[in-house]
Amino acid sequence: MFQVIRNAWKIPDLRRKLTFTFFMIVVFRLGSFIPVPFISPDAMKQMVDAAEGSLLSFLDTFSGGAFSNATLFAMSITPYVNASIIMQLLTVAIPALERLSKEGEEGRKKIAQWSRYLTVILGFIQATGLYATLANSRAIEGRGFMTAITVILTFTAGTAFLMWLGEQINEKGIGNGISLLIFAGIVSRLPVMVSITVNSLKTGKFNIITVIVLLVLAVVVIAAVVTMNNAERRIPVQYSKRVVGRKIYGGQSTHIPIKILSAGVIPIIFATSIIAFPGTLAGFFGKSAESGGWIGWLLNVLSPAHWFYSAFYFVLILFFTYFYTAIQFNPIEIANNMKKNGGFIPGIRPGKPTSEFIQKVLSRITLAGAIFLGIIAVFPIATSSFADVNISIGGTSILIAVGVALDTVKQMESQMLMRHYKGFLE
Repeated sequence: MFQVIRNAWKIPDLRRKLTFTFFMIVVFRLGSFIPVPFISPDAMKQMVDAAEGSLLSFLDTFSGGAFSNATLFAMSITPYVNASIIMQLLTVAIPALERLSKEGEEGRKKIAQWSRYLTVILGFIQATGLYATLANSRAIEGRGFMTAITVILTFTAGTAFLMWLGEQINEKGIGNGISLLIFAGIVSRLPVMVSITVNSLKTGKFNIITVIVLLVLAVVVIAAVVTMNNAERRIPVQYSKRVVGRKIYGGQSTHIPIKILSAGVIPIIFATSIIAFPGTLAGFFGKSAESGGWIGWLLNVLSPAHWFYSAFYFVLILFFTYFYTAIQFNPIEIANNMKKNGGFIPGIRPGKPTSEFIQKVLSRITLAGAIFLGIIAVFPIATSSFADVNISIGGTSILIAVGVALDTVKQMESQMLMRHYKGFLE
């Protein structure tokens, strides 16, 4: 392993990219300690601790604790993630955007530019709502028009700067910039978890057996995520031979890879946003579970401690996994392209039977992936309720961290193989 890293470091281009990526992550972590004016960090921490399971705790995990510390990067990169998802959905729904996405590099540049504009708009809206929540929670020290403008623009500027950092990593570094920033935020919570665990051992809240069980469960979850992240169903495809002039084309065998987790972590992000929206919206208006009436009942039902929360969360993940996979994967288009190029699945007639077969396989694979995502997302909630243990880095965070790590390693692998070095993956 160390020999491989030494060989990678000897490659000037790869060494330059790794160094640049490292310093961009350092800049991200430094920005996570720059305080936002007029906000009380103590009040922010109390609000996040009281809002477990809401979008606020979700933001705090993604930002690496920057949210609870009331710093520049409190909103993390979530507005950009939401903008990218919205643009993907609009590309499928609006024919003009779909045509633009197929125009090559220029079309993708225009869509990326619109995503940036949408990120700033969403960031401003989210910052405004966040300011309203902080004002209702009395986390703002002094109120007024200039205070509101300063806080809102600072939050928005922090998100815009993170978007720029991510794009710089994409261009000059290695790996996906946005994913690496989220990865850095999640991993930065590990020292906090270790500190909490050590303190719990000292105070007697945990015993050594509980810690060992938690470590074993963490290893099992990581192994399962790695296995499922790399798992795929390969549909064999055979291309018939064609004679064009004096040359013979086709005749080779290939396959269509269908990943079990083709939707990635996006269904969990969708489900988390929807299930946490009522509580977040209630926070804007100063309402809580103790307010009484139907609002209090709804907030109690959607609390992570209630069984309905886990059940509804699981169902939402199943729905959004099928929904997003249907948007990303079009069996009819694949079948038509295969037919045009003389390809066929052995034992399946070209055309409609092929698309029906692909759809059938896709539905089964998606069901397995959706159930796995649901279990990974609900498992930490169930563990926390059963063992009275607060797991800061849940299944969603592990899924993101492992996926980003594998993707980055694969990119390094491809660059090293181009230079005839043995890579990380056997």
